[in-house]
Order: sequence, then C-alpha cells, then structure tokens
Amino acid sequence: VQRRLYTVIPDDWDVFQTLNVAVPSRTGLYIPDLVVVPREEVPEGENYVPAAAAELVVEVTSKSNAVNDRVSKLKGYAAAGIPFYLLIDPHATGSPTIHLYGEPSDGKYRLLHAGKFGEAVHLPEPFDLVLDTFGFPRP
Repeated sequence: VQRRLYTVIPDDWDVFQTLNVAVPSRTGLYIPDLVVVPREEVPEGENYVPAAAAELVVEVTSKSNAVNDRVSKLKGYAAAGIPFYLLIDPHATGSPTIHLYGEPSDGKYRLLHAGKFGEAVHLPEPFDLVLDTFGFPRP
C-alpha cells in the first residue's frame, strides 16, 4: 500500500509509518500503520502530526488490536475529520476484508467501499488509486 501511494501523492506529501496522530477527541495519540500528510504539516523535530493535517490513515488489524481499529479508531479518526480511513482487516470473521471510509461528518464516516481480499478498492481524489488486494497477506 505504501509503495502504491507514493506513485500518486504530490511531491510535497509523504507516507509515514508509526507517525503519531494527535486526535483531539481522544486521550493520547493514535499510531496508524500508515498516514499520508503534507511534509510541511509535520512539526520540525517531532514524531507527531495534528489529525487535521492527515489526508489518509491506514490500519492493518492484528488479532490483538482488531476491535480497537474497527471501533475506537474508526470513531476517533472520523471525529477528527481525517478525510479517508482505510481499514485492512485480515482477521475479519469469515474472510479478510478491506473497508474504505470517507466523508466524515458529525463524528461519523460514510462507508465508501466494503470488500474482501482479492477485490479492487478505489481510493478517490486526491489519490485516484486502485488497490488490487489479491496479493494481500492472509493470516
């Protein structure tokens, strides 16, 4: 996902792993697996970014954090107004899934895509990227 994002983001944006995201409606910081932000929004010498600066957050669930990613972070990112939340869930009941949330309003996201691994998911503008999930690792 990170490599594919680099092919479509503006030159002055970056994709960060383990960059803290300060979500005002939650205590503490969230640490998404990936976060896309304009470089100028990352404070000099810091390892955090205000949630309002993030364009996209990506979480990949593990058995130990799946509920947190599916519920708490979904609510927190929406409340913070982050435009897109991509939830890659290899631990979903039944079979691995991928959900794209967007258009945050009143602390909630609209579900833009719900599918299973093997299906393509389109990330709308400013990304305009089709992710083929066929090769995503399964537990």
